[in-house]
Amino acid sequence: MVETKYLVSEEEETNKPLHHVDIPFGRATFGMGCFWGIDSLFGATQGVLRTRVGYSGGTTINPLYRNIGDQTEVIEIEYDPKRITYNQLLDLFWNNHEYGLCTKIKRQYASLIIYHTDEQKEIAEKSLHEEREKRAPEEITTEILPSGIFYPAEDYHQKYRLQTHKELTKSLGIDSRLLQTSHVAARLNGYLVGVGGVAAYLKEAPYLGLTEDQQEYVRKFVEENEGGGLFC
Repeated sequence: MVETKYLVSEEEETNKPLHHVDIPFGRATFGMGCFWGIDSLFGATQGVLRTRVGYSGGTTINPLYRNIGDQTEVIEIEYDPKRITYNQLLDLFWNNHEYGLCTKIKRQYASLIIYHTDEQKEIAEKSLHEEREKRAPEEITTEILPSGIFYPAEDYHQKYRLQTHKELTKSLGIDSRLLQTSHVAARLNGYLVGVGGVAAYLKEAPYLGLTEDQQEYVRKFVEENEGGGLFC
C-alpha cells in the first residue's frame, strides 16, 4: 500500500487535527439504504477524502428526515481518483447494501446511483448490466439518475458513529460545518467501528493530526470492532 501523503497548508501544519486536505477530487453519490453505516464504510476507505449524508434523487424541496417526501437517503463522497477509482467505489456500492438492492422498498431507502459526469453514467450503466447478469434470477432495483440538488441531512446524522464519542468529537473541534467537510472526521467515523482494520489505522493515524491520547483512544475501538457489522 502506498504511504498516505497529503498536501497541507502551513496553517494546518500548526493547527491539528487534519480537517482539510488540498487534493483534486472526484465526487460520487450513492443511495444504499440507511446512510449511517455507509458513511462509516466509505469514510475509512482508502482514497476517500470527505463524506456527507443527505437527501437527493427526488423533487421534494428542503426535505427533512421526518418529512423526506420522494427523496432518498444518500451519501456524497469526495475521493482522490489517483488512489481509488469510480469502479472501486461501485464495487463497495454493490456489495454493501443494508437492504433494497434486490427488494422493492420505500423510496427513502432505495438503491440509487447518482452520476456527476457522462463518464460516471457510462461506467454505472455497464456496472449495473454486469451485476444483473451475476445476480440473476434476482432482480436488481437500482436506479441511475443525473445529479440534482443535494440536501445535507440534519447535523445529528452526519458522522453518526463518531458523534457517539462525544468527548473525542469535542476534542477534535468538530462543529456543524466540519461534520460535513472534515477529513479526519470522515476517517474516524469509519475507523471507530472497525472499518479498514487496525493495520490500516495505525499506518494512517500519524497523518491525521491526532494527539497520542486521541490515537490510543481510537485504536482501542478499532481493535474491538474490526470485522463487525455496519448496519444501522
